[in-house]
Amino acid sequence: MVLIQTTLIWVVYAIVVVLLVAIASIFVYLYQSARERSVSVTIVCIFTLTALFATVLLLPVDVALVSSTTSSKLGRRKDWASQDKVDNILLTLKIVYYSLYSLDALLCLIVIPFTYFWYEEYDEVATDDGSQTFGKRFWGALKYTLAFIALVIILFLVGFFVPVARDRKGRHLDLDYFKSLLTENHGERALTFALGLLITLGTLIYVLYTSAGLALLPVACIKSAPAISAPALTANTTSALEQNRERQRQLEMRNAGRPEGLAPKDRRELDALVREERTLIRRERLAAESSGEGQSWLMKTWIKTEAIFRPIKLLGGIFLMLVAIVIWISMLLTGIDKAKNSICKRHCGYVLGHINIFNPINWVFVQSAKVFPVDYVIFLLLVLFFFASSIVGIASLGIRFLWLRIFQIRKGHTSPQALLMATVMLTLIALAINYSLAMMVAPQYATYGPQTFCDHPPRHPGEQPDCTNHTSHIRPCSELAHAPAAKNVCTPSVVSTFLNRVTVNFPFFGVVDFWAQFVFLAIYLLVFITSLFRAPKLDEYQADQDAEEDEEEGLLASTSRRFGATWQDITGRAAENTGRSGGGAAGRSTRGDDVDGD
Repeated sequence: MVLIQTTLIWVVYAIVVVLLVAIASIFVYLYQSARERSVSVTIVCIFTLTALFATVLLLPVDVALVSSTTSSKLGRRKDWASQDKVDNILLTLKIVYYSLYSLDALLCLIVIPFTYFWYEEYDEVATDDGSQTFGKRFWGALKYTLAFIALVIILFLVGFFVPVARDRKGRHLDLDYFKSLLTENHGERALTFALGLLITLGTLIYVLYTSAGLALLPVACIKSAPAISAPALTANTTSALEQNRERQRQLEMRNAGRPEGLAPKDRRELDALVREERTLIRRERLAAESSGEGQSWLMKTWIKTEAIFRPIKLLGGIFLMLVAIVIWISMLLTGIDKAKNSICKRHCGYVLGHINIFNPINWVFVQSAKVFPVDYVIFLLLVLFFFASSIVGIASLGIRFLWLRIFQIRKGHTSPQALLMATVMLTLIALAINYSLAMMVAPQYATYGPQTFCDHPPRHPGEQPDCTNHTSHIRPCSELAHAPAAKNVCTPSVVSTFLNRVTVNFPFFGVVDFWAQFVFLAIYLLVFITSLFRAPKLDEYQADQDAEEDEEEGLLASTSRRFGATWQDITGRAAENTGRSGGGAAGRSTRGDDVDGD
């Protein structure tokens, strides 16, 4: 029975990892530019995203495995759960965690930089004439990557020799739980330091991008339906283009017999018509891309699916908004609880001994964890929500250095370099999300799950307490539980031990990561309030401007907003009166926009 339960938990995790490969593949395929696809970039991005997903989504497996050793109804360990078997479970989880964290660090600091320089080194002309061989390209990428390899070596050497927190005096260190967090092994200390540094760097990115995306994603779902469908836009643009070309022919025919050519007034009008024609041609391509013309069956299916579920996006956006607000409230309550009731405050990164303020999301997870894999499904959806929010934040703000935008992330128009940079950012953000979920969103769940202990005196020395008839003596496990039964029954999750070890041994990381959560909450609130009262800016004129700025990448495949075009996008046909009644308006508005822009 024990083997079946443990195997089932790992099988569920394996199924989720396979699902994550599909999600990562869809993300990379949808966002990368069709004209600049690179096999190496695609493989590295998919593998890296899968690895970071697997790291974050190991938490419910961790909680389920350590919780499977106890009975939450009786507050005691199960008969089979000897200390040796519990230690074996923890050892397995540690090996998996160490492997995934190390893999994430190597991918982020070495593999992705090498892939970036490998792509940059490619010269099509030199490859065709044979002057650029595989060895030259490999060495060209490697010599730039050596700087990152040196950075990794320095990082681990610093972690190997850097002293841990010296102020080890205090009542919080008298507890067995906190004593176990103090790292004496130099190798483990180096990994702890590296992990703490990467989490802190990721938190800085997470605070800016994920907070903004968490506010923008629900609002974008509510406001995303277009007022004019892709077929209607095609019909309007085609009609306006025909009128434009007919007017050009009229001007040319009217001035065909003039020796001096076109009159000045007609010349100015013809120049304006030519500029308008270029704009309409670009807009025609925009409409074709929006309807999936000339694209793969997967992209066409995605566009049709988006159109079918467009009416549901309004309800989905409202639901996501409510979820985001509940997450915000839960993080705020936990933050206040830690700032007020942490037993060691800044000396240990505000580790909280036990929950003092009710946290709604934490309560949902603790209750659902009693029936695995219900908590896993909820956790998976929550992680995907944070991941999607991070993507929306990166797409909205762009990849920047200070105020300078380096790359822009757009669906179907993201260059390989931008995709690799976004993958690095998402890797660091995933580590920060791991910290935030475990320490702020659902701390009790992430540490002990639904574990409880019986605080009733045992009948005989050496026996486990029996709370069968004393259910009021069953207490939830916590770091500050003093009862001897708690020490024998409660087993903290491996991920909470890792994260608390970072904050206890290197309090600076804990202080920065903790107070950054309040900055996250402030930015979310500011962006959320702003987005509620700010109308969406993206329209046909903006799409035209994007096309003019980056002609080779194509146009941003979207139109203006609202609900009138859902059925037309599903069927792929415009309304019969759209082309006739809207053509003139489209042509007039386009001409006005073009003249203003020039």
